Amino acid sequence: MKLHKRFLGRHVALTGAATGIGRAIAQRLADEGAALSIFARSLPRLEALAAELTLGGQGPVRAFACDIRDGDSVNAAFAAAAKAQGPFHDLVANAGIGGPNQDGDDDRFLDLVATNLSGSYFCARAALRHLAPGPEPRHLLFVASILARIGVGGYTGYCASKAGILGLTRALARELAPQTIEVNALCPGWVDTEMAREGLEGMARALRVTPEEAHRIAMQEVPAGRMSKPSEIAGTVAWLLSPDSRGVTGQAIDQNGGAFML
Repeated sequence: MKLHKRFLGRHVALTGAATGIGRAIAQRLADEGAALSIFARSLPRLEALAAELTLGGQGPVRAFACDIRDGDSVNAAFAAAAKAQGPFHDLVANAGIGGPNQDGDDDRFLDLVATNLSGSYFCARAALRHLAPGPEPRHLLFVASILARIGVGGYTGYCASKAGILGLTRALARELAPQTIEVNALCPGWVDTEMAREGLEGMARALRVTPEEAHRIAMQEVPAGRMSKPSEIAGTVAWLLSPDSRGVTGQAIDQNGGAFML
């Protein structure tokens, strides 16, 4: 598929770019000409991706390490990126963690909320401090989850943190609309990533079945009968950042093969 260079001259901040959905988003946006600043905790893996994308002849890609749970770390990394590549036109806040949590010494609730919800907020505020001027639209896009829509037992931290992102999206959309800044969330369902495979393995252990059987059971809840591909999620991200989505703000876009329908 031949892609248009819709993002030439645009600087996009992307968190959680090293693997899975984030890596696919980085590839798609770079292919369409964006200057990328990519952020994650593991700098070596991130630098390897930046070198790979740059070698492929795409727009400039720079890697920056930060811990999105730490507002000071986020502010410093985003300031460095803006200094290196100019003001941001768009943010894709994709970084997050998954998995279950339970009451007791191993409860991960606070870490899930700190990473997925507080981290998304810190990144949005840091990007806004260094945002390019209008009048053309700029974008904040949060990657949430189908579990922002539905509850799953044992996943209280993940569900709560991703549902919180939808509230964050709506509030910021109201706050920023007069400045021509569009704010949306994307809610993927099952996506063929390492995180999804880990989830299926945990499901298999809990049900005492094989991972293949766990996959079959999981897909029974998906009318389309398949997982999305990371590249498909990246395509939706590209649309939401493009002029074709003008006027779409304060929305949670569901991409889950029909597993959740409003």
